[in-house]
Amino acid sequence: MKRRLVCSTALAAVLCLSAEAAPPIGGWVMTNSPDYPGFTRVTLKHDKAGWSGVVTSVWYGDQKMQDLRADGDRILFRISNGNPRLTPEDIVLERAGKGIHIKGKIWYQEFDVSGQPGSPKALKALDFKTTTLPPKRKVAQRDLAAAPPMGWSSWNKFATDISDKTVREIGDALVQSGLRDAGYIYVNIDDGWQGKRDKNGKLQPNAHFPDMKGLADYLHARGLKLGIYTSPGPRTCAGYEGSYGHIQDDAKTFAAWGVDYLKYDLCSGEAFYNTADTVYGTYQEMGEALATLDRPIVYSLCEYGRFDVGSWGREVGGHLWRTTGDIEDNYNTMATIGFDKNGTPKHTGPNGWNDPDMLEVGNGGMTADEYRTHISLWAILAAPLILGNDVRTMSAETLSLLTNAEVIAIDQDPDGAQGLPVKKDGKIEIWTKKLKDGTVAVGVFNRDTTERRVTVDWTEIGLPEVAKVRDLWAHADLQPAQNGFSIPAHGVQLLKVWRR
Repeated sequence: MKRRLVCSTALAAVLCLSAEAAPPIGGWVMTNSPDYPGFTRVTLKHDKAGWSGVVTSVWYGDQKMQDLRADGDRILFRISNGNPRLTPEDIVLERAGKGIHIKGKIWYQEFDVSGQPGSPKALKALDFKTTTLPPKRKVAQRDLAAAPPMGWSSWNKFATDISDKTVREIGDALVQSGLRDAGYIYVNIDDGWQGKRDKNGKLQPNAHFPDMKGLADYLHARGLKLGIYTSPGPRTCAGYEGSYGHIQDDAKTFAAWGVDYLKYDLCSGEAFYNTADTVYGTYQEMGEALATLDRPIVYSLCEYGRFDVGSWGREVGGHLWRTTGDIEDNYNTMATIGFDKNGTPKHTGPNGWNDPDMLEVGNGGMTADEYRTHISLWAILAAPLILGNDVRTMSAETLSLLTNAEVIAIDQDPDGAQGLPVKKDGKIEIWTKKLKDGTVAVGVFNRDTTERRVTVDWTEIGLPEVAKVRDLWAHADLQPAQNGFSIPAHGVQLLKVWRR
């Protein structure tokens, strides 16, 4: 049985610290951490103020041990990666011969990581170089997104399994299918394109993207534009090289390649930037870097709707901003985001758009009626229409859903007004959106799991004198007196209404 000492006096504390049963003190170089969380060193000390320690990670820099307490010969602590949705769990540090191991879980990753005593020089070599945010300023916004951006993104279908070849084929398919002519012009490479930095700190693409400038030229020659992705943190969400400490360099690199659109995803940056001021500051920093470039680049802010981003997104040079976490290819997630997490309507309009995330249409997780609801709701919201399917192999039905010019026109209306719910009756919701030509888009949504017959009282929803009604999915004019509709489960009736 290990002997435990009661450290009730300063002298006893010293004796405890030297006892075999006491927790270790010192600094250790971690030898076998998984890529996430990428621990590099641990330091632990005890003084008159008590125990304190730091865990250094390539993702999150120096993280102070929180709720730190000694338990016999081991230490219990927690660290926070800055994500407010996660509750930090206990991590255990204990001896392992002359070294240590720490065991626990951060986010999805369980770990049992070993460390060996490190010399002062070895520990110093693992210093994490921090950067300082600029003073708070407003960035002059460029006129680059008069309507919600339309295009395609690699993430929903391909995640990090993406390459130059695939992106070129996607570009060709956008042209050949008519999607480009329908308005989908941005071809956005999400996470997974990054390689390492060269000796001068310039970020290089990985082997799957041998020539970014050539790829941009290929897309531009076909009337398309190139989008790219990075993070203000040291690592992107998938663990690739982020832009932390290299903001200006990366902005210049993207411009030199011919990039037209940047998605800037907080990811590991949330460990450094997790207050309203610091999140503003890090998006301002990239906004200022983009503003110095000769090349115009649409700036997409992805910080999951934190700190009322729509109220200041334009002030950092942004053109669109995520209102929520990631979408998934199922009705419940899509509907929760679209109906309930779509941003503040007054913040949207030309050159500044609430972004409830990309479209999942064609990925197979929803029915045709549910996908029709997805597109209709995004159109009423004046949301960016960024495809997330494999457009090379999509069905004729999917193509028809995505190229409905009358529905796209609702989304792209020049006034840029975001639609609002005007009536909610159980599982039935009626939304309206005022359009520049004086007409009104009306979406009648059935959130029930069975077909419902719905009667719309035009006067009740603010349309007392209806002159004409058009069904935008059927491409058919209806009699003005027609106000009863059978709507399938999770379906929609999308209308355009003319008033007398």
